[in-house]
Amino acid sequence: MFSLPTVQFTDEQEQFRLEVRAFLQEHLAKGTFKTKCDSWLSGSDPAFSKLIGEQGWIGLTWPKKYGGQERSTIDRYILTEEFLAVGAPVAAHWFADRQTGPLLMRFGTEEQREFFLPKIVKGECYFGIGLSEPNSGSDLASVKTRAEKVEGGWIINGSKTWTSNAHDAHYAVTLIRTEPLGEKKHEGLSQLIIDLHAEGVTIVPIKYLTGEHHFNEVFFDNVFVPDNMVVGTLGNGWKQGLAELAFERSGPERILSTFPLLDELIAELKRQGDAVGMKEAAKVLSRLWGLRNLSIGVAKVLEEGGEVAIPAALVKSIGTKFEQSIPEITRLLVRTYPRLEAERRIDRFMAESTLHAPGFTIRGGTSEVLYGMVAKGVVGQ
Repeated sequence: MFSLPTVQFTDEQEQFRLEVRAFLQEHLAKGTFKTKCDSWLSGSDPAFSKLIGEQGWIGLTWPKKYGGQERSTIDRYILTEEFLAVGAPVAAHWFADRQTGPLLMRFGTEEQREFFLPKIVKGECYFGIGLSEPNSGSDLASVKTRAEKVEGGWIINGSKTWTSNAHDAHYAVTLIRTEPLGEKKHEGLSQLIIDLHAEGVTIVPIKYLTGEHHFNEVFFDNVFVPDNMVVGTLGNGWKQGLAELAFERSGPERILSTFPLLDELIAELKRQGDAVGMKEAAKVLSRLWGLRNLSIGVAKVLEEGGEVAIPAALVKSIGTKFEQSIPEITRLLVRTYPRLEAERRIDRFMAESTLHAPGFTIRGGTSEVLYGMVAKGVVGQ
């Protein structure tokens, strides 16, 4: 079985949390942004991302030579928690900061690092992740998007679906079949960086139940990608992608997407003097605390270079179920009138959470797939 460390924040880290919180409260009061649930996916605001970049809070753990601060993974965890707790609009730079940067530092060329990382750090360059494909369900390895080798690069044809923020992103790290399909479908896959504004790229929105635009279908029609945009080793895309998913599945965004609603629920119960309701809310907070400790433990192991695929899958599978439970718990404890345009915060947050919640256990890997990973990992031990 896997074991995860217990993390105790230092005085300096607690001070950093207060610094971030003060900054966010200042801009919330100014009207720079408005709190919303699931803001790390639905809250895309390039102007706010540039503001965060000016603070030096994108690429926080990255080397200084690329514009980073060389701070710890736990510092970044604290930063992320504060963004999510207040529902700040961080979606524009989210994937570049969370996944693309670490991927390039581990597998990318120095040319790629020098070109992309400083732009990401400034909040000026955004990435999507091209993984899922139409009619593939959760079978990520059944990639049909293909690359044909030509002089100086590759010609890409195919499509991706559920691509988060592609309409705001400049590039997408895309999983593509660069070799003919053999006996093992996980082989022959590579990661290529595709310019989403290149000729032959078409982006079609897939809208939320709220009417908001976050997910997309992305079509590639004879799109040219130069050789220097291949990430890592040709044919090694599956293994590289799995390493990338550990960053995607284990963070606080897998437990805090509906936190603004939970926070407002507790405030409402206090206003009503509802002791029975507060007792039920306390049970929810205890579950959150346990999940948080699990997630922080994974972050610490990541910082130490350890293997976290199984515990990361556990965080994601349990955490997203927890997120989905918050609107239902709220419905049972207080009377709400959910509307996206509601003036009362709890009504607005309830609408956002209810309409976004169905996707929580699908994005980043369905719960059923993740349960299988955890089971295989336990049996393998």
